[in-house]
Amino acid sequence: MTTPAPDTLESPRLTARHLYWQGWRVARIAEFLDLKAPTVHSWKERDGWEEATPTQRVEGALEARLVQLIGKVPKEPRDFKEIDLLGRQIERLARVHRYQESGREADLNPNIERRNAGEKRKPRRNHLDEEQVEQLKAAFLEGAFAYQRHWYEAGQKHRIRNILKSRQIGATFFFAREAIVDAFEHGRNKIFLSASKAQAHIFRNYIVQFVKEVCDVDLKGDPVVLDNGAELHFLGTNSKTAQGYHGDVYLDEYFWIHRFQEFRKVTSGMAMHKKWRQTYFSTPSSLGHEAYPFWSGELFNKRRKKSERQEFDVSHAELAGGSLCPDGHWRQIVTVEDAIAGGCDLFDLEQLKLEYSPDEFANLLMCQFVDDSQSAFPLSLVHPCMVDSWEIWDDYRPYAPRPVGDRGVWIGYDPTGTGEDGDGAGMVVVLPARSAGEKHRILERHRLKGEDYEAQAAFIKSFQAKYRIEHIGIDITGLGEAVAEHVEKWFPTLVRFRYDPAVKGRLVMQAQQIMRKDRLEFDAGWSDLAQSFMAIKRELTASGRQYTYTSGRSQATGHADLAWATMHALSHEPIDGPAEGAGQSLMEMYE
Repeated sequence: MTTPAPDTLESPRLTARHLYWQGWRVARIAEFLDLKAPTVHSWKERDGWEEATPTQRVEGALEARLVQLIGKVPKEPRDFKEIDLLGRQIERLARVHRYQESGREADLNPNIERRNAGEKRKPRRNHLDEEQVEQLKAAFLEGAFAYQRHWYEAGQKHRIRNILKSRQIGATFFFAREAIVDAFEHGRNKIFLSASKAQAHIFRNYIVQFVKEVCDVDLKGDPVVLDNGAELHFLGTNSKTAQGYHGDVYLDEYFWIHRFQEFRKVTSGMAMHKKWRQTYFSTPSSLGHEAYPFWSGELFNKRRKKSERQEFDVSHAELAGGSLCPDGHWRQIVTVEDAIAGGCDLFDLEQLKLEYSPDEFANLLMCQFVDDSQSAFPLSLVHPCMVDSWEIWDDYRPYAPRPVGDRGVWIGYDPTGTGEDGDGAGMVVVLPARSAGEKHRILERHRLKGEDYEAQAAFIKSFQAKYRIEHIGIDITGLGEAVAEHVEKWFPTLVRFRYDPAVKGRLVMQAQQIMRKDRLEFDAGWSDLAQSFMAIKRELTASGRQYTYTSGRSQATGHADLAWATMHALSHEPIDGPAEGAGQSLMEMYE
């Protein structure tokens, strides 16, 4: 505590007050100033030292120090600096007094009045300054794997990129970031297209999260319109709504789009001008898909004379590093092994080989097309079920506490297999048709990995809060019986499926019949569900005497978990349809 000398101030009374406000006791002040304690007590009471406000105490200290410095002779340079500082503090205290009387913030800070006097500027919506744009670009490039930076470099050189890729290697994530950086840098429009509008909005979510994370700016709107005029549109494959736009086009999972050739004309028309870029990327589906000739170069040659046709090599050996093809497309194939070699550390390759059958591994992760001619559910049968749920399901509110109100739903579950090479668990929630003219709708699909039977049962039970459950069907092979026992405690009408060729045959036939009558729908962005159906094949049993349906190494349940789960749910429909008073369900017939 600073102690002024007794002779520094002309008045011992002021010195005593100053020391008291510094926290000294009266007895110590009297002793220090060589005064009697009753005298100091008298000053304290008469001058109201105790009642003084904090502002008054500070003012007293400023006054004492300022008087001391003013009377000092000669003065040093630091004394003049301190006098100037104390003078500014007195001025600030005067503003505090005015504010206490008026309550006007301008009395406390005159800059407010000057600022408010001019014309008010509207806040800039979806704006980043130059420094923030540089931060965004740096974060984008630093977060990219080597193969993704290769995509970026190809986009700087070539107008059309066409990429066949493994699942889950971050293509949508990367292109969302690439697009927003370029939109802020150059003001170019971006159009994101996918099999469904819900799927296209994954781009928007990635973009909004990225800008918030790096620059702490919330992008608003749909479409997102940046301050520099660039527009970002997120569209499904409804050709009527996907017209009239122009800009750089990103077409996601194009090998799963129904009527691809029709939609491609719309897509290419959006980016017809030479300044716009086109980016196509997808996991492979079937050799019979409309997009395969577009990928293979067959479509390019089909429209030309024999003498003008070009050779296309779309093998992995040719395209692993990317190559500019005769039709002007820069093509590349990126398998999961290529991604790992390119720095992606998100995969355990050996575990993936255990989880997926060789055919599934080749299709999902090694970019090999499926020959679905032997499939029980070829793509031509599954494709009509894939719809833009965002556009046509106007009575489904996915984020509401009760997404379909009090309507009942059916749940199908295919549990995790046993052993380290067991398949994953799959679950679907189906909103059943109420008449023959309606369609069954798959509202949700989920996959679980590595959960024990109690966790699987608890997961199913969690849907009680969202839906009124009318039916649950579970395969009881492997862990399925343990899961079923737990579920049965709260849902006693649970239906068990013990697989044999006859049961599997009935499940498949009923699902095929529903699909052929165009009575099943699910979101077009769920290519994993479509792949699950396509993986089921009809084969002879080991005895060679009858047929069964398989989908992987496990002959008991297979790996097409989402497809089997869907069939478990659909089995609740009477075999002759949903008409009121109809007959037995599939399982009632089986029992």
